[in-house]
Parts: sequence; structure tokens; C-alpha cells
Amino acid sequence: MDVIITGSSRGIGFELVKLFAQNNHRVLAISRQTSTLENLKLRNELLYQNLIPLSLDLSSKAFEKLLLEKLDESIFHPSILINNAGLLISKPLNQLNENDFDQMFGVNIKAPFLLIKHLLPYFSPSTHIVNISSMGGFQGSSKFPGLSLYSASKGALAILTECLAEELKDLGIKSNALALGATQTEMLEEAFPGYKAPLSAASMAEFIFNFAISGHQFFNGKVLPVSISTP
Repeated sequence: MDVIITGSSRGIGFELVKLFAQNNHRVLAISRQTSTLENLKLRNELLYQNLIPLSLDLSSKAFEKLLLEKLDESIFHPSILINNAGLLISKPLNQLNENDFDQMFGVNIKAPFLLIKHLLPYFSPSTHIVNISSMGGFQGSSKFPGLSLYSASKGALAILTECLAEELKDLGIKSNALALGATQTEMLEEAFPGYKAPLSAASMAEFIFNFAISGHQFFNGKVLPVSISTP
């Protein structure tokens, strides 16, 4: 199975790359910095022979050209797309600016939209799109100071997920979002310094791995909270 994972160089994305590659799936691992991915493959080339690191800046206006060239070169037809890349800028509302808005909405919602749009001709039948949202973007959940724009962008990703299920149903493509709660990642440390999450990046990645493979047999257009704590 061909799989695309964004935000793949650290945290949950990196753990997902390892899980899919170790289970004999071909993985196109997208990240701005690919050194950790290259080193992973170099250390155990046999285990990660199906790993294809791709250095790509999803905020770049021309990222799709490089992506489509790699897909054509590798004859790559994804059955799973995991939009895991995310950007968090934590600031009080009165300190946020237009650039903060553009950056977070560019990475957290515009990039997944463009990625899905350009991948449509390449998707396999019954493709599962898994958008990684956040409990911060889940309606009715607890909200925290400094995370207004981040939460809003993740909420937009949740709504896009619901719309995609309707837009793409005739193609057999399923779309779901996972609103993740606290997981011990670099991004969590940025938002809540010193907080110790109840789940590791590896354990959350295992849940996402299983959901990406089989969750679309049970869900479509759903935004599912995955959290046992607040935050």
C-alpha cells in the first residue's frame, strides 16, 4: 500500500513513518527537513527500503510541482494520506499578527486542501484521508489562552474533513479527522511548557496507524476526539 505522511520528521509523524515502513507499506514521508528520515533509512536500509523522504515546504506556492514530479517518478498511488503537518504559534490575542494568521492557516488548513486537490488524480480507489486535528479545534472542548488561531485553524480542518466526505463520495474516497488530545511531542512542549502528557508520540502513532488502515470501513466525514485528558 502507498502512504503519504506530512510532518514526518519528528513526533507522531516520525513514529507513523516507522510503523508503516516496518509493515511493508511504501511511504512518501514529507517534511521540510528530511535529515532524520534519511538517517533512519541509512541506519537500516533493509527495514526502511520502502521509505521515500521528500523535502517539501507546504507553505511554498510551488510545492505541488515537486510533489507531482516525485509521484510520477515513483509511480506512486496513495491509498492513505495522513495530513499530520501542523504549525503552532502560541501568543496572547493582542500579540498575534497577520503573519501569524497566514502561517498557521497556511500550514494547518490551506496545505491539506491543496495537497488533497492535487492528489485526486493519483488516489487509489477507496483511499482514506486522515486529517490530524486537535482537541483545541473540537467544538465544545476546553480552550486555552494563546492558542486562539491554532485552534481556529484546526477547527477549519475539521469542517473541511466533513465537506470532503460529501465532495469525494462518488470517487469512493473517505475522509476523517482525529482531534488529538495531549501527546508528548515537541509541539505540546511549546504550548504547555513542563506539562507531561499521558500518551507518548509512539502510542498515539500506533492508534493512528490502525485507524488509517481500517477506520474508513466504519467512519466517513467524522471528527473523532482522541483524548483522555485536558489539555
